[in-house]
Amino acid sequence: MGHTSEFVLRAFFIGVGATIVMDLWALLLKQLGIPSLNFAFLGRWIGHLPHGQWIHKSIAKAAPMKGELWMGWFAHYSIGVTFAALLLAVYGLEWARKPTLLPALIIGIVTAIAPLFILQPALGAGIASSKTPKPVFNCIKSLTTHTVFGLGLYLAALATATLIPPQHAYVYRRLVLVRTSIATATPTSASAAGPPSHTRNRLSRRP
Repeated sequence: MGHTSEFVLRAFFIGVGATIVMDLWALLLKQLGIPSLNFAFLGRWIGHLPHGQWIHKSIAKAAPMKGELWMGWFAHYSIGVTFAALLLAVYGLEWARKPTLLPALIIGIVTAIAPLFILQPALGAGIASSKTPKPVFNCIKSLTTHTVFGLGLYLAALATATLIPPQHAYVYRRLVLVRTSIATATPTSASAAGPPSHTRNRLSRRP
C-alpha cells in the first residue's frame, strides 16, 4: 500500500466514523429536546450555490431543491472526511497509526469555525448564531458537538489502526520474507557447487 493510498483510506474511514459519532450525539440531543441542523437545509443551500445564491435571509424560506435531503447528508459526511484529511495533513500518518486524543480534539474544536462563521451566516442565522433567539446556547452547542466530533476522530482512528496495517510494518514484513528466502536458498547453492576449492585441491593430490 502506497503512502497516498494509505492517507486516502485512513481519511475516509476516520472521517466517516467520526461523523457517525457526531450524529449519535445529535440523536441524543434530539431525545433531550435540543434540535440540530436539518440537513435538507444544508442541501438546499448547496443547491442554490450554482445559481449564485450564497447567503440567505432564511434558508427555511428559500425555494426547496430536488434531492436536497440526500444532498445535505452527502455533504455532511464529505465534510467529515475532509476534516479527517485535515487532521492527517497536520499531524501525519504516524499519528493515525498510533492515535492520541489531544490532536483529534484540537482539530475537532477548530472545525467549529465552519458552522459558526461560514454556514450559519450563509443560512441566515448570523455570525455565531447572532440572529437566533439563543445565540450563546447555540454557540456552546456547536462547540460541544464539534468536540464530540474530535472524540469521534480519535475513536475512529483507533478502530482504523487495527484495520489498516502501518506502511512501515508492511515494508518490514516484505524485507523479512526476502531475507528468509535468501537464507533458505544459500545452503542449496553451496551444496550444488560442491566442496570448497581447498578441499578439491587436497583430494586431487592423493595417489
